[in-house]
Amino acid sequence: MSPSELLEGILHGSAAVQRRAIAKAITLLESTRADHRAQADALLTTMLPHTGKAFRLGISGVPGVGKSTFIETLGLYLIGQGLRVAVLAIDPSSSVSGGSILGDKTRMEHLSVHPQAYIRPSPASGTLGGVAEKTREAMLVCEAAGYDVVIVETVGVGQSETAVNGMTDMFVLLQLPNAGDDLQAIKKGVMELADLVVINKADIDKNAATRAQAQITSSLRLLGMHGNPDHATHGALWQPRVLQISALLGQGVEAFWQAVQQFREMQTANGRLVSRREKQSLAWMWERVDAGLKQAFRSHPEVQALLPQTLAAVAEGRLPASTAARNLLAAQSQVPHSRAPQ
Repeated sequence: MSPSELLEGILHGSAAVQRRAIAKAITLLESTRADHRAQADALLTTMLPHTGKAFRLGISGVPGVGKSTFIETLGLYLIGQGLRVAVLAIDPSSSVSGGSILGDKTRMEHLSVHPQAYIRPSPASGTLGGVAEKTREAMLVCEAAGYDVVIVETVGVGQSETAVNGMTDMFVLLQLPNAGDDLQAIKKGVMELADLVVINKADIDKNAATRAQAQITSSLRLLGMHGNPDHATHGALWQPRVLQISALLGQGVEAFWQAVQQFREMQTANGRLVSRREKQSLAWMWERVDAGLKQAFRSHPEVQALLPQTLAAVAEGRLPASTAARNLLAAQSQVPHSRAPQ
């Protein structure tokens, strides 16, 4: 299908036609072929005026916290409220095949077959932060197709929390009731990003869940008082909250969505939602520029010619890594430089 045919299918196609068009469009966006990339750029440009109406919800947490169960329960609840839900689930990748390991689509049995939902699992493929490289573009496709809520679920390891916070309107962190002592609840790098903290599996140990809620609430209050206001992601009207839920039993999901709606209304009213998206778009542009420059650098003929002996010299300790880097950069710009030791 051509970009124009894909766009027509996404915007105006019947349910079956639209689903196929969405899948084909995302596959096109994920392709690394130069001709496919040109088609994808054309598709995104024409699609852009039809995007931006959905609410982008990022969900992260350690493996085993119950992200998939929570998302399925939440998705079915939202569909019951008359909304259409898209889920972009980022799976860890196999180092052998490069494919997804968990296959979250198979774990959301009921949501994945619902006509008002669309689930797209994508392998992280080694991308920094556990977020698939094309997740932002896939999110725009789902928005153009008219989905009201786009949920981005991440691997939940490393820098994934930072990556998801940088592409969504609201970042939700899932925690377990017995995740550790007080110190675990105050890990600043993750906690200060959260707009909402959810303690899942609260039905297993209600006392532990209550203790965790109190500890995390205290930690968030402390971070709000002593954090750097220039780095704060929250407005004056919104303070991060901590909720208890049981996704398996469906308990607390309604209260969770009410909190999300309140956050959305506040951030829309004070202009921070628009500002957040503007900053994210600019950051996305520079991220793509950095990636493009790195790719162009690696494919430069002079760099490719110098690379094997440079790698060997660095590995064997005959050339400092910093000098090697400067030599390679000089090779790309055709500036005279000292050759690597033979």
